[in-house]
Amino acid sequence: MSFVLCISACKKGINDIPKVQEKMELKASSLNITLDENNLSKDILTFNWLPARSQSNDHMVSYTTKLDVVGNNFGAGTAIMNYEDDGVFSRSFTSEQLQNWANEKWGVPANKPFTVEFRVVAEWQGGATFEAPEVRTIRVVVTPIKAVIFDADKVFLGGSAIQGINKIEMPATLENLNQYAYVLNLQPGDLEIPVEFNGETNYIVSADANTELKDGQAVGIKIRETKFAWKIETAGQYRVVVNMQKATATIYSPAQALSPRVVTWNGDGGVVQTTTVSELWMHGQINSWGTPIKMDCKVSLADPQVLVYTGGRVGKAKFIVYGGTDNNKNLAYAFTAPVSGTGTAQELTLILGKTTELAGGTTSAQRNSYYTIPATTNVVVFDLRNNTILAEKR
Repeated sequence: MSFVLCISACKKGINDIPKVQEKMELKASSLNITLDENNLSKDILTFNWLPARSQSNDHMVSYTTKLDVVGNNFGAGTAIMNYEDDGVFSRSFTSEQLQNWANEKWGVPANKPFTVEFRVVAEWQGGATFEAPEVRTIRVVVTPIKAVIFDADKVFLGGSAIQGINKIEMPATLENLNQYAYVLNLQPGDLEIPVEFNGETNYIVSADANTELKDGQAVGIKIRETKFAWKIETAGQYRVVVNMQKATATIYSPAQALSPRVVTWNGDGGVVQTTTVSELWMHGQINSWGTPIKMDCKVSLADPQVLVYTGGRVGKAKFIVYGGTDNNKNLAYAFTAPVSGTGTAQELTLILGKTTELAGGTTSAQRNSYYTIPATTNVVVFDLRNNTILAEKR
């Protein structure tokens, strides 16, 4: 009898709680869009929402909007967030914005449709009572602008700027097989980039046909039959990167040389250590918490801050810059999953083919955060310049 009365009382209590009548509604201009390469700066997608429920004059309402790719969960490193002005109930995006975020921020593979989700949150401040926020989310499928991917069997460097040899073959980078890179010494002269495909030789040309070197800047490229050369004015070590997927070429002179990542941490006895990151050690459940395993990463020719691991180990791990001794594995700088929003350690799982935020530091919370490398992964790309990690199966 007591139990029945208790259940009855609980039900009555629940029924007595007044329900909040939410008013906000969210709509998209379309649930399926194709980005327009002929009108890049024109709005292609607009979200509109009706105001949230009314409250007393003591309550101040504010609207926050977020845009992200489905699966990112509106992460701090991936979401596009805006605090909307008073009286504004819409947010628009251009084709250029969505294409750039897909390529550079969200790591969406070229030419692959993707789904974004847009969220609007109404929150109240002030007043005598707490008011629960209203939240609305909607998804839109986006077809990107088709990227031009040039085909090549081999890519070379040639011209009078290369002394003592006819031409040098550029290898494809491990992190992107549609990208070629090489570091070499050049003398003043002409630098050509011949491309062999199906037995024919063509040449990479800057899209504006300008032979002047735009030092360290990615320039659009085309392929043509006749020779083309960039002018090299100063002798020294140059880095040449050709991305066939993005149809760009970037040439770095000694004045714009890329540097590897450098981190500092407190070693034994509190002695400050400075480490140039050219290798990583894997430590965690992946090796039963034993001695850190040297990963034998390869440093990319395209960027010394990109490290590529092909060892094939999978499981939960963090990635430390030095694991030579038991003491240092617990002190050294570690690249890991980001800490939680409250600053505590966090364990996350990488998704195959999805570029994800990579954090780093020496705090206890940071060093006790981990990523799980999923089964079947055989390539892990660490981009320490942009603080991202990518697990792939090739």
